[in-house]
Amino acid sequence: MRDQGNEKTRKKLERLAWFLDSSIKVPGFNARFGLDGLIGLIPGVGDVISALISSVVISEAARMGAPKTLLLKMAFNVLVDTVVGAVPLVGDLFDFAWKANNRNVSLLNRYLDSPRETEVTSRVFVWGLSAALLGLVVLVGYLLVLLLQALFNAVGA
Repeated sequence: MRDQGNEKTRKKLERLAWFLDSSIKVPGFNARFGLDGLIGLIPGVGDVISALISSVVISEAARMGAPKTLLLKMAFNVLVDTVVGAVPLVGDLFDFAWKANNRNVSLLNRYLDSPRETEVTSRVFVWGLSAALLGLVVLVGYLLVLLLQALFNAVGA
């Protein structure tokens, strides 16, 4: 039996995600965007404000018992939205397409409907992301060593 409080929260989060990501139809196109994309147009602070609003979905997911791996996946969606959205013009177009809030509410709903399966896929995502970040750190370190070697060779020559 579903928890009535969780069901009400789910509906509120679905409504919030729709409002932020899909509430405005683009005339003549089969495309929608929401308040998140419009807020992101405010130079300097728009994407930060959007990220703060998007954190409501993550905090409610935590309150509803979502595992840390799922919360990290949701935070990643918001981080991508915020970082790429901060790039002028390209980021604004990306904001209209990424729809982090819809993604996160969908993740939460999948977790609430089938917790075991969602936990497994979230763990795989977090492990993959961790491996990618570790690989990036190693690559940057290697490139830094090569750069230092080139500088020392140039100075010593």
